[in-house]
Amino acid sequence: MKQVRLPSGELLPALGQGSWYMGEDRSARKDEIAALQLGLDLGLTLIDTAEMYAEGGAEQVVGEALAGRREQAFLVSKVYPHNASRQGAIAACERSLRRLKTDRIDLYLLHWRGSYPLAETVEAFAALQDAGKIRHWGVSNLDLADLQELWQVPGGSACAANQLLYNLGRRGIEWDLLPWLRQHGVATMAYSPIEQGRLLRHHGLRDFARRHGMTAAQVALAWLLAQDGVIAIPKSVTPARVRENAAARDIVLGVEQLAELDRLFAPPTGPTPLEML
Repeated sequence: MKQVRLPSGELLPALGQGSWYMGEDRSARKDEIAALQLGLDLGLTLIDTAEMYAEGGAEQVVGEALAGRREQAFLVSKVYPHNASRQGAIAACERSLRRLKTDRIDLYLLHWRGSYPLAETVEAFAALQDAGKIRHWGVSNLDLADLQELWQVPGGSACAANQLLYNLGRRGIEWDLLPWLRQHGVATMAYSPIEQGRLLRHHGLRDFARRHGMTAAQVALAWLLAQDGVIAIPKSVTPARVRENAAARDIVLGVEQLAELDRLFAPPTGPTPLEML
């Protein structure tokens, strides 16, 4: 599988698993756990979650899925902005660790920019690292101006990743943010890589997929995997879809195919506001 290098030098799989909307329906828990475990079996060992998802419910699902398999996974979680104070982030991380039934989070992210100074959040992340509670830290939904500010904060340049809305239909970060992240060695995590299923209804994408012997989801994921420094984290609770997603790792889009996708989904021609879901 293609890998993405963190600033520390650690290599991560470029295709992982998301957990947004998991943990909201108790009757679905068995299927959610099974899907995550199937993904692990297929090598989708990076699992992303957050304290926001189902107010901790998704972390509980992930924790159950990783029972007895924690060493196989690279675990990502996120702290609410309103919990991102010097003491608040430490307390929030402790709660996440309990829900996840683990002693450490591999990558801990600020979910989006809030009212607490970035310096305060960085201090909390550094303290959590010193305590062995997190291994790396990063951010999510921060635009270029936010990152430039973060780089002026003591220790801010230790940021390992920025998780962003990025897919074929949401290419605005390619204008200035994505090049900056690459220049500074910061990994990009693409959430909602299939636009929560909406891309699957795009007639041009469906036609492209049919002509090239792929599914629309596989095209969307393979396109992200073709981008330098990008990690895609699709979420699924259906075994067939998990296998379909995993198979996208084996697809290498050619120059002509990438050009055709550029015609279907035009890259930005200027700066655009950061998009979020």
